[in-house]
Amino acid sequence: MMQGQNIISIRDLKKEYLMGNQKVHALQGVDFDIRKNEYVSIMGPSGSGKSTIMNIIGCLDTPSSGSYHLNGHDVSQLRDNDLADVRNREIGFIFQTFNLLPRSDCLANVELPLIYAGIRSAARKARALEVLEKVGLTDRVDHKPSELSGGQRQRVAIARALVNNPSILLADEPTGNLDSKTGEEIMQLFEELHNAGHTIIVVTHEQEVAKHSRRIIQLLDGKIEFDKQVERPVLSGQGALDEH
Repeated sequence: MMQGQNIISIRDLKKEYLMGNQKVHALQGVDFDIRKNEYVSIMGPSGSGKSTIMNIIGCLDTPSSGSYHLNGHDVSQLRDNDLADVRNREIGFIFQTFNLLPRSDCLANVELPLIYAGIRSAARKARALEVLEKVGLTDRVDHKPSELSGGQRQRVAIARALVNNPSILLADEPTGNLDSKTGEEIMQLFEELHNAGHTIIVVTHEQEVAKHSRRIIQLLDGKIEFDKQVERPVLSGQGALDEH
């Protein structure tokens, strides 16, 4: 069920690149909204535009034309410094390769966004411990990434993404470096985070990952091929979501 207000509104979004003398139309007029507490997968084959849309949603890139409103603010034409501020404040990134600092322990890795946000040491530590507990790593706070399993490293990355209370969690192939069992455990954690009220956007090419979401936006050749709700098993007192 869609809840709350639009946290993302994208209208007629286009992105063009020059590769040599050739103009590549990576996005060709994309429109969609994502509401607070939605759990959305963005899918598509290589070259479909899903990495481009992820970079724009994540404020890592800007569109050639069109608008992108995040939490009511048009961020589509912001300068790099302003984009960086929005990223740090509004977006929690979860990467396939974890992107942890190898010489720092779990606590220091999770504290990092709070350092950029100017939070004092005692408050940083308390908040980092809180989110490490949320992802089930209370007993690993002083371990370095090399002392952790792949699943534990991804849990640290998820804790780091959560620590600033971002508007959205943006995950890029979050199970790509994990075995199937561990990947399923990470997707179960995403389920728990969604149930706790977080807005989650997963960019993936894997159906097994996308099936955990509540909605799939499929891209093809820079356009939306379809945008549908994911049917869920009917639970007692609840109806399954219908496709539209």
